[in-house]
This record gives sequence, structure tokens and C-alpha cells, in this order.
Amino acid sequence: MSVGTAFHPRTAPLNRKMQWREWSGYYASSVYADAHDIEYNAVREAAALIDVSPLYKYRVTGPDAPRLVDRVITRDATKLRVGGVFYTPWCDEHGKVIDDGTVHRLGETEYRWTAADPQYRWLTMNARGLDVHVEDETEAIAAVALQGPFSRAVLEAATGESFADLRYFRRRAATLGDVDVDVSRTGYTGDLGYEVWIPADRAVEAWDALMAAGGDYGIRPAGMLALDVVRLEAGLILLEVDYTSARHALNPEQSYSPAEIGLGRLVDLEAADFVGKLALRREAEKGGPARRLVGIALDWYGIEGLYSAQDLPPAISANVDRSAVPVFAPRGGQIGKLTSHGWSPILKQAIGLASVPAAYEPAGSKLQVEWTVEGRRGRVDATVVPLPFLDLDRKRA
Repeated sequence: MSVGTAFHPRTAPLNRKMQWREWSGYYASSVYADAHDIEYNAVREAAALIDVSPLYKYRVTGPDAPRLVDRVITRDATKLRVGGVFYTPWCDEHGKVIDDGTVHRLGETEYRWTAADPQYRWLTMNARGLDVHVEDETEAIAAVALQGPFSRAVLEAATGESFADLRYFRRRAATLGDVDVDVSRTGYTGDLGYEVWIPADRAVEAWDALMAAGGDYGIRPAGMLALDVVRLEAGLILLEVDYTSARHALNPEQSYSPAEIGLGRLVDLEAADFVGKLALRREAEKGGPARRLVGIALDWYGIEGLYSAQDLPPAISANVDRSAVPVFAPRGGQIGKLTSHGWSPILKQAIGLASVPAAYEPAGSKLQVEWTVEGRRGRVDATVVPLPFLDLDRKRA
């Protein structure tokens, strides 16, 4: 049975249509407004609050905490300074991704680790022989994403201090009223934004402070449907949609290395030995994996033509489609799959993430995607384009 997050006393009354979904055992709002495009616009044009409390959160402490982080993540953990945040995958011994998330360095021997899936067992297994303590603080820490071009102004108004010096993927402590919080310059929207980490028993007070400060900036709560659109525009992957965790894979084809899901840049083979390093080195020596995750732009006129053939007006769902869709070589057989696809309101383009052979990775490569209209399958031309689809300067400003 799902339960409400620490913000539920505030989010529940706002969700007037009672559109909830389950996220790791919690209620997560699909949409608050009549349509999620209103919330999408808040992210891209004003400011939005997104409850991300269901993320799994772990506190790693002790003399050997740096060694545990270095042992697990694929990046060089010695480069993560106090006050910094790493986005990183971590792998099993075969070099296949278990999950991806963030690691925040709170002190010399203290970290906060976030993940989409439970990681307590994996962290404690790899802590064997180390003087380190792993604490699951998922329920103790609430989290809200404050995202959008006015997010900094809202945060400064709520805290009474400047955040102009908090750079991309950095963090620092702050105070919302009399609530002690931790603020990281991170998010899942590809926009200017912050994530605020709050003691669960003070979550409602922090929510109220942010909403009150955001009143002059058009702040709105945003749900999962809007978040799905902005994360796709940003080219950000989603566990169990764009790839399968190695722990959940039923066969080798369902396991993915970092380079197969667009995270190869986050693998440092010169770092200390981490789990899966040998397998990833062997993969690199062979020229990389056989399949790659790419961004594609779909031909709208092709979509329109399939509808016209059945005397129907063209249509595309405003929601991101997370179902796997076949991808074909031009005038050939199936070579891969579309993992996430949908309509980008700001780009005025149908876009998607696709897993395809390495030969089709270069930008400009031509593909075809299956498209079904009234039960009749057709094909739509598509072109590989660079990721992210939307790269806003303010995200890093």
C-alpha cells in the first residue's frame, strides 16, 4: 500500500483531480492542474516545486567512507570535494549498470547517496572490511526540486541569502525560516534548478516557505507527467524505461553498460579499482559496446501521412510514451527500440531516446520508427540528433 510523502498534507489538497501514481511505495502526483502543460510551462518559464521524496537516500559516514564511494562508483571519487555533487552510475562485476544517481559530499568522511532503486544491500556488501556506516534515511529526509528560470530568485527570497555563487553540481547548507536544509544545484529537468533536502518532520514548513516566496514568480507544484516531458527534452534517462537495472535483468540482453545508455563519459578507467572496472576496460578495448543510446527526431510529416491515409487528423499524445517501440534500418529490418518518446512543446518536435547499433550513433544517421494509427502499423522516418535535445545556458549559469 502506498503512503503519502512528508509533503502530502500540502500536495494532497492541491491534487484536486486525485491523479496519483505509485513511486517506490509513495503517492506521487501525476498532475495537479487540469493539464500538465501548465506545469511544464512553470518549469520552463517560471518556477515549479516537484516532490522527489520517494528517491532512496543513504548517508555514508566513517573513516573509510571515501574508500566505499571509490569502490562503487565508476567516476574517480577522489575528485569529489566537500561541497560537490557527482552524478554517476554504478555497476556489477560484469560492468552492467545497477542504477544511476547522485553522490553529495557533505564532509571529509560523510556523503549523501541518492538512487532510484534500493541500494542498502549493495552498499553494505561493498563496505565489507571497511570502517564505514551506511544509514537508510529515505523516510527521514524529504526532498523537493525547485526548478525553472526563477528558481534562484525564489530560493533567495525564501532563505534571505544569495545563491549566485552556488555552481552547477555543488551544494551547501541553508535555512528556510528556522528549518535547516541542504541545497544542491541539481535536478532532473535540464533547466536552472535546485534540490532541497529537508528533515521530514519539517517538510511542510519548508514547502510553505518556498510557495510563499514563489508567489511573485508564478510558482506552481508540478507532477510526474510534466517532469517526464522536461527530462526527455534534457535527454535524461529513466531506470526501467530507458534501461533495465542489472539486478532486474532476466537475460544478458537486458543488461546495459554505461556506454550503452549514454553514460560512458562518466566512466574513469584511470580511477582506483571499482566494481566492474575490468569488464568495462575490456569493453573499451574492443571499441565499445555494440549498441548505443541516441536521441532521435521523428518526421512530423510522416506521422501526419499515416493519419491522413485513414482520413484522420494528425495527433500525438502530450504524455511521454514509455513503451518500447521497434526501430528499423531505412527500408530494412528491426535494429533496435525506442525507449521513451513524446512531443516537445518548446522544440515543436517529436523526439525520443533509442537503443540502436553503434553504426547508427553518428548524428544525421537515418532510421525508421514504428507508428501505429487505429491498430494499423506504419513507419515514420527519423534522424539521429545530438543529446540533449534542449541545452539551456541557464542550467549551468
